[in-house]
This record gives sequence, structure tokens and C-alpha cells, in this order.
Amino acid sequence: MNLDNKSLSAKSALLFCRHILRKIFLEDWLLKLLALIITLALWFGVTGLSTPTTRRMADIPLAISYSNNVEITNSPLQSVSVVISGDKRKISQITESGLVASLDLSDVPPGDRVINLTPENVKIDLPPGIRLQEIQPARIAVRLESVAEKEIPVRIETQGDPAPGFEIYDASSVPPKVKIRAPVSYLRSLSSVPTEKIDISGRQADFVARQVPVSVSNPKATVLESVVDAVFRIGESRIERTLSVPVTDFPGKRATVTIYGPRSLVEKVTPSEIKVSLERGSDRPDVALPADLEGKAEIRKVRIR
Repeated sequence: MNLDNKSLSAKSALLFCRHILRKIFLEDWLLKLLALIITLALWFGVTGLSTPTTRRMADIPLAISYSNNVEITNSPLQSVSVVISGDKRKISQITESGLVASLDLSDVPPGDRVINLTPENVKIDLPPGIRLQEIQPARIAVRLESVAEKEIPVRIETQGDPAPGFEIYDASSVPPKVKIRAPVSYLRSLSSVPTEKIDISGRQADFVARQVPVSVSNPKATVLESVVDAVFRIGESRIERTLSVPVTDFPGKRATVTIYGPRSLVEKVTPSEIKVSLERGSDRPDVALPADLEGKAEIRKVRIR
């Protein structure tokens, strides 16, 4: 009896397993086969695209940052080549135009330096899982120079000419100097800062040009006060004239006096209008000009004969 029961249980178990296997593999087998094919295709697609790969990318812009008290005064490379590695799908979506290689030199002291370019000090904004492996060239030469500020005289630049018979007596700026911030070597070589050209065509009298820009050609230099007022003194063209004048209280002694001033005033002056005096024992004469020449003409030379 027990033997018959065991035989019956074994047959029941076998029938149950056959039923389960039939349901798994034979019922709706086309639908299940299609699902299996789709699953395998997705698995192969994902695992194939995520295969690690490398890619070399050229002409990536190199952006160098540095502290405010230095300036780069040579011309280091503007771009580099890089090798990146990681997920093939992500790498295929990266374009050179969207990348910038950043190099931070904030802690590098002034001087001529050779900087190694490594994945540790060059930063590129890459997608997660993409790694920077190599940079070429592997090093660059950089000259870091200290920056200073200095006041430099302003040089007035003009174009055109005053009216016929007139000239510029003087041209000055207010303020007379402007502050420049630049590398020390450039400041040492800079003697003046030019203004924008000021048109003086046909001018016959004094005038002031307001808010005239001043600039420097060096892109590493900054003009901290970028405008000035230009003050012009313009008058009649000047000439030199030499006259022979008697020396007061010294009969027979004469002095040759050279004066320089506006043509119309200098041409009409006579020797009698000029007074030359000389103290006994002195060789330095005193010269007095007529009142209409005071402040308008200057004495350039006096010689006693």
C-alpha cells in the first residue's frame, strides 16, 4: 500500500512539472520568443555602447588664469590637444567646440616658468564618467611679470594746422599725468601717454578740448584715468629779431638783444624802446622791454660789446 502511494505521488509530481514546463515554453511561445529577442537586443546594445574607448581631440582653447598682481608678457600656446576616455556613447556626443582647457597659475610666483600640463592641473568640463588622460604639448613656457601702477605724463596729439599766420604757443593737459597699470618692464619704457588726435585746423585763439580720451597700445596695460582736458594757447606766429641797444650810463657800450615774440609786435619795436642797464663790476645786464611786449615776448640772448 505504501509502495502504491509513493508511486502515485511520483507520477503526480512528474505530471505537475510537465504542466509547468508546457506553460513556460509551449504556451504563447511566439510572444515569449519575441520578448527574449528584444531583451537580448537591448542587452547587447547597452553593453556594446558602454564599452570603454579613447578619443584624441585637437585645437582645444587653453584658458590661463593668474593672480591680479601679475601679467603674462610672452605669448604661450593658445590651444592644446587632449586624449579623453570613457563611455563610447558619451564620448561620441562631445564636440571640440564645446570644450575649454583651464589652467590655474594663481599660486605661481613671477618669473620665467615651464609649466607641466597634466590631468591634475588642467581642468576640462566633461560629462560624468569621462576622464582626461593626456594633454599635448606636455609643457608650456610662461613669463609671469609683476604689475604696478605709475603716473605717466600726457602727450597732446593734434591734427591739422592753425590759421595762416598763427601757431600753437602751448598745449597742456589737465591733469598733466594719468595713472597706468601695467607690467613693470612696460612702465619703465613708457615716457608719455598720447591723447586722441585733436583737430586744430583754422584755430586763431586759445581753446580747451574737453574729455579727450588717452590710451596705450599695449593690451597688457590699463589707463586708470582715461580722459583729460587739453588746454591750447594759440596766437600770432612768432619771430626772432636782434637789435643793437645802447647800455644806460655806459657811453660807447652797446648790447645786442635778441627778442622772440609775435611778428607784428617784434617788427615794430625800436632800439630806443628797449632799456639795457649794467651795474658796475657785473657782467649780467638787466633788460626792460616795452610795456606792449611784457608777457608776450621773451629775451633769448643779450651780449655786451
